[in-house]
Amino acid sequence: MKSQDDLLFDLRWKRSAGDFFSAFRNLYGERPEVEARVKALLERHWQARPAELKALDLQRDLEPEWFLSEKMVGYVFYVDRFAGDFKGVLQHIPYLKSLGVSYVHFMPCLKPRPGNSDGGYSVMDYRAINPTLGTMADFEKVATALRHEGMTVTVDLVLNHTAKEHEWAMRAKKGEKKYQDYYLMFANQEEPLAYEKTLVEIFPNDAPGNFTFYPEIRKWVWTTFNEHQWDLNWANPEVFIEILDIMLFLANKGVDCLRLDAVAFMWKRLGTNCQNLPEVHDILQALRAATRVAAPALIHKAEAIVAPRDLVPYLGVGRHKGREANLAYHNNVMVQFWSSLAARDTRLMTHVLSTHFPESFRNASWATYIRCHDDIGWAITDEDAEAVPGLNAFHHRQFLADFYSGQFAGSFARGGIFQENPITKDRRNSGSFASLAGLEAATTEAETNAALDRILLGVALMASFGGLPLLYMGDEIGLLNDYGFVDIPAHANDNRWLHRPRMQWQNLSPVQQRIFEATRAIIARRKLLPQLSAANPTHIVDSGNAALFTFIREGDEGPLLGIFNFTDVWQNLPEGFIRAQGVQGFHDALSDGDVAVINGAIAVPPYGRLWLV
Repeated sequence: MKSQDDLLFDLRWKRSAGDFFSAFRNLYGERPEVEARVKALLERHWQARPAELKALDLQRDLEPEWFLSEKMVGYVFYVDRFAGDFKGVLQHIPYLKSLGVSYVHFMPCLKPRPGNSDGGYSVMDYRAINPTLGTMADFEKVATALRHEGMTVTVDLVLNHTAKEHEWAMRAKKGEKKYQDYYLMFANQEEPLAYEKTLVEIFPNDAPGNFTFYPEIRKWVWTTFNEHQWDLNWANPEVFIEILDIMLFLANKGVDCLRLDAVAFMWKRLGTNCQNLPEVHDILQALRAATRVAAPALIHKAEAIVAPRDLVPYLGVGRHKGREANLAYHNNVMVQFWSSLAARDTRLMTHVLSTHFPESFRNASWATYIRCHDDIGWAITDEDAEAVPGLNAFHHRQFLADFYSGQFAGSFARGGIFQENPITKDRRNSGSFASLAGLEAATTEAETNAALDRILLGVALMASFGGLPLLYMGDEIGLLNDYGFVDIPAHANDNRWLHRPRMQWQNLSPVQQRIFEATRAIIARRKLLPQLSAANPTHIVDSGNAALFTFIREGDEGPLLGIFNFTDVWQNLPEGFIRAQGVQGFHDALSDGDVAVINGAIAVPPYGRLWLV
């Protein structure tokens, strides 16, 4: 008679086998011997899975939409910048709990290559923790402690490439064909040049081209991002098995969510830009189906910062619906927030967010954010700009780059220019949430208050728009740009470190304390409103007032109308518009106060934010 563990494994394999085989065979054809190895790998990791995690698996099987709850609020940080190391994180768990955090994302913490490691995304050992942060045992202690406090743990897993110092790459350099086949290597430059005709450069300033020649092996290696990051050959099923093995290893160490980095680039095809190809979605479906067998508590988050038409499929459409990533970054919420704030006009935001994105997904949703560890790329297309009379996409992108670097006359923002493209002239921006919102430049009480309102406008937006909101470390206390990054050799050439300051644990100013308390209050209010569950659709509505961005969150408890004023002047919203959205009361669930209707309209203050129910 089979044990309960064996029965559970069999049931979960039966549940996922169809999804796995349909995707896996699209990639590799029918390979019975390889498929048998995959199943044996799953059985091995399931047998090794700790009992406490098996109990969590069962709990999440019974609550498959647990990560869509309105009670989910994320917090993202570099471990060293937040607490020094993993032992330090243990000391600050009460702080995370007091803020209302239920999802913790450790920025790259797996062992990177020495020296320049692209901020930790050039990994030389996926099974070890960065030694400057501690050991895998230290990580497990933190993961267990967070789990006991009801917090999930996310770590980054880079899928497109490894560091050139990774064991696989080192063995490839020694001439081992098995490991050379793990990467994309070419004996002559003819093929790389053919690919280059349709590829784009990701870091044109620092890493021009997509291939690097290594004299010691007399081969060209595909290096999309940096010379030290070798692209994996996902057309080789051995790579699939190796990565799946790593994913389950990390899941058994207490990881709840894997942020799958650089997924858009995983598959290559001559004559394309080698991004977002159909095979990428088959890889992600097969990986998810496999991990659901041996670690059902684990969810996947796709890091795909791509155009809207390419972004939506990462949450599952067509035959991948409900079968791909559980979460994906909604970078357009960030882009459109800052665009609307600078322009004092939400028409582009309303058009983009209502035109390109479904109102809901099956067992999946967005991760929403206003700022993150990365730069802001102004993803505004000609087609979208044409929807707003008089708007030119190129000129608007130039305006935003100038505005958020503080170069535009009258700008409240302070930031930097990151990676100017000499061909397109497009530029990206670096800068902390608070500095971009005007807190750094503020010299008067009125300017300070306006900056605070812009910050809280962003927090309230991402907390209610739909999805899992993510706070980047220090945003809750208004940390400003850190110009001292230039004094650190490893950071000096990358001004994204401008917005990666160290956490400030003491001597908060009254203004910082105000931001913290207001942010905590927004989080607390979110958790009381079932309408804000990510399982509920987000329906964007046009109020007819370009200063206001409005949307409806539908729920069994009735609708919630989000209202956000992106200007520094009062705005009126007609009572009739509000009632037409199904909101018959005028209670602001964010402030927990009633809103007065005067002369047939409500008044929305400068940078005001309302959640009417």
